[in-house]
Formats: sequence, C-alpha cells, structure tokens
Amino acid sequence: MEKRKVCIIGQFPPPIHGLSKALDTLYEGLKAEFELETIDIKDNKKILFNLWKIFRSQADVFYFTISQSKGGNRRDLLILNLIARKKKKCLVHLHGGYYRQMLEAELGKGQREKNYRAIKNLDGAIVLSRSLQPLFRGMLPEEKIFVVHNCVDDEYLLSSTQLQEKIRLLPQKSVLNVLYLSNFIPEKGYKEVLALAQCEKLRAQTDAERRFHFHFAGAFFSETEKKFFFDYIERNALQDFITYHGVVEGDKKREILKYCHIFVLLTRYPKEGQPISVLEAMGNGMAIVTTDHAAIPDMVEEGVGGIVCKEKEEKDSQSLYTKMLGLSQNLSKIALHNFEMIQKEYSKAQYLHRLKSLFTEI
Repeated sequence: MEKRKVCIIGQFPPPIHGLSKALDTLYEGLKAEFELETIDIKDNKKILFNLWKIFRSQADVFYFTISQSKGGNRRDLLILNLIARKKKKCLVHLHGGYYRQMLEAELGKGQREKNYRAIKNLDGAIVLSRSLQPLFRGMLPEEKIFVVHNCVDDEYLLSSTQLQEKIRLLPQKSVLNVLYLSNFIPEKGYKEVLALAQCEKLRAQTDAERRFHFHFAGAFFSETEKKFFFDYIERNALQDFITYHGVVEGDKKREILKYCHIFVLLTRYPKEGQPISVLEAMGNGMAIVTTDHAAIPDMVEEGVGGIVCKEKEEKDSQSLYTKMLGLSQNLSKIALHNFEMIQKEYSKAQYLHRLKSLFTEI
C-alpha cells in the first residue's frame, strides 16, 4: 500500500527548543508510517526558496506550526495562501496560547481579516489542550479544532522503579529540593521564586530548621535580569539557600529533574501554552507550584497535582510559602499521581498516535 505523503512545515533543530524538539519527535516517530517531507522555515531570508519548495511539493497533507508574532504571521499567510491555491489538505498546529490575542490586539484590520479567511479554509487546527480550543472558535467549526497534548521525551522521564525509590526516600529528606527550570524573564515568575527563597531564610532564622533548598536552571537573555538575580541573592544573603546550575541539558538535566521534589513555575508569560518543563517535572514525580494560566490548569489540578495560584496569588510570597510547607506533607501521593498522569496523557506514544490519527483521517 502506498504511503500517504505529509509535508511538515516548521522550525526544526538546531537550535533545540520546545517547538523544534516536538517537530523532530514527530518526524522520527512517524517516518515509517508516512512519506514525510520537511521544510524548515526558521530563516526568513529563505522565504522565497521555501515557498518554491511548497509549490513543488506533492504532499497529500500539509502540517504547519504557525507563529504567534506579527512578523511571523505575515510569512504564515503567504504559506497558507499558497497551500490553499494548491487545493491540498492542511492542518495547522499552534504551540502556544497567544494567537487570538495577537490577532485582535496587534494586527491591523487587513492582516486580521486575511487570517480569518486563511483559517476558515483549513481542514483543521490543533491546540495543546481543551482550554485553548476557544482560540479558533468563530474561525473554524468545533469538529475541526483538535487537541494534541505536548509530550515528554522518554529520556527525561523516570522509570516506575526509579519513581518508587524516590518516593521511598522522601521520609528521610529533611530538606526538599525546589526547582525553577525556565528562561529568566520576569513573566516566567523567577522573581517570585526568589521571594520564596527569602521566606525560607526568614523561617530558618526563626525556627533554626531548614525545609527547602532552591535550584535555578535556565538562560538569561538580558544582562539586566542576570544582574537582578545575582544581586538579589547577594543583597539578601541567600547563597546557602539557592544554587544556580546554568543552562542544563542531557545528563545534567536528567539528574536535576531526578533530584528535585517540587517544581515552581509561576508564569504569566503571554505566549505560554502547555509548558513542557511542567510535564517533565510531573514525569519525575514532582509536586507542581504554578499559576492558572494558559493550558496549565488542564495539566495540574489544585490540591491533587500541587498548587495552582489564581491571578496575583503568586505575588503573596508568604502565603504561598506557607502553602508549600503544607504541600510538602503529602508529596508521596502527589508524586505518584503526577507520574501516572504523564504516562496516561502526555507520553510520546500518545502524542504520535494522535497525530497519526489526524493525518490518516484528514
């Protein structure tokens, strides 16, 4: 039987980030099932060359990961209009939660109307979670808005045996390890995590007892943020309460995920979708402390998977710190729940199965 031809359009590695890794996983996972063609669009200087490749493509289905920026959207419209003229099947996949807000708040009337027309012609749009389906409502019928969750790479998951060992050792841990693993931008909430470390220091001074050590890992994209981070630590004498690990990948990332017990991402980042870092933490048996932002409440249930802060609650560091102390009493049950959730809903096998089904149905 002849394989269906699928053209994947998006930003492939390098560099490695959430979207490029997802595309690489898709390609490697389904290349035996379909005849796959890839078009890497990360270099906008190659737009004419890429349009020519799309024009020449003999694919039955085009799968396209669309942008959430004004400039990227101009490029996307060129691509979508070309595919429409070819009268080929097309699915777009939105790896974020900002598209509709960009449409209504950032784009001029002409560009916005072009988006409505382009989306209306699609055979489907994929979002990361059910709470993000409204991003395409009014543009596509409900039956054409599909949900495909992000997945966790198998290399960053604990095995069942490793999880049981981590849970077994919990009662012996007098100090729990808290992890912030993300880029250092204010909207991701790293400053709020610093404030939690300050609460830990104040408690230790009063009770002479430590409960948490805070681990930070990720990249700084501005000298201002880097200076703020290290100045805050020095100014508040938090050197004994905080460890910065730099950018972590591979073995170093696996070790820190395995080592930590609570993951904190107090994000209000506008373009947030379904943070893979939260999924990785859940797959390593961590309790999650996060916000009711984007698709996160679909992943983490308040009181079951951890703490989910409503708007501005993450700013009350003392109250949140007190909740974390309470959370630490129930870590074994939370760790098992979060690990099982990843196995059931967010595995690589589930991700590939859902996309394979869509390609076949379309």
